[in-house]
Amino acid sequence: MTAEATAINMAARASIWLKPHRIVLILIALALVLCAAFFMRWDWLPQYWEMGLIGIWRALWILAVTCALGFALAVPLGLAQAGGPIWFSAPAKAFCTIIRGTPLLLQLWLLYYGLGSIFPQYPWIRESWLWPYLRQAWPYAVVALTFSFAGYEGEVMRGAFAGVPRGQLEAARAFGMSRWKIFRRIWLPQAFYRALPTLTGETVLQLKSTPLVATISVIDIFAVSSKVRQDTYLTYEPLLLLALIYMTITGILVFVFSRIEARIPVKIG
Repeated sequence: MTAEATAINMAARASIWLKPHRIVLILIALALVLCAAFFMRWDWLPQYWEMGLIGIWRALWILAVTCALGFALAVPLGLAQAGGPIWFSAPAKAFCTIIRGTPLLLQLWLLYYGLGSIFPQYPWIRESWLWPYLRQAWPYAVVALTFSFAGYEGEVMRGAFAGVPRGQLEAARAFGMSRWKIFRRIWLPQAFYRALPTLTGETVLQLKSTPLVATISVIDIFAVSSKVRQDTYLTYEPLLLLALIYMTITGILVFVFSRIEARIPVKIG
């Protein structure tokens, strides 16, 4: 009976892929791949593949670090707006408003060309252990992308915290639970479950924002693509490969988040 059920399940999955519109899309994709393989130049790949791998790695670790730090900052920002006193909620609201109201490129340039140009004027900074880091571009990129992610996700967490039923929090207080335990066991998990679908989209948008770090001389995969275009005078090939790389990373991110959502045992409503 189990083998029969497995066969039926496999047949059902095969029938999904054999639908007419899916067959047409698969044929179009194959045609595009064949055209790209036979009618475009790819002889430059062996020369730049190592640089490309370094660029992909740099984009991935910038994405991971800024999303992790940004979410860690977004939780107190959302909590302060949802249930904090005015002296906490007002600065948090102002931070999210400023970040969401100004372009990320402007924030990045203000940090790198503005704040970064002030540090060399102070000898005690140039002689400190921080100077080897402050003279590079990547710390400013990490800070700017972290603040951007925190500003948008902080507003999402505000709505998620506010959407948790107050009755559950009051019941926890009635059982004598401390504020920290209520936050850790009830408020934060449910807010995270509510924010998870939006968190997926924000992470994908963060990935699409990482090419901006190339404007301050951080060599990521977008910067490598620009160098290929400058050296070889080819336009379509490096850009198409860049699009394929970003689409692949996006697909992996969406798949990982979908698996996380599938493991949530209870529907929040």
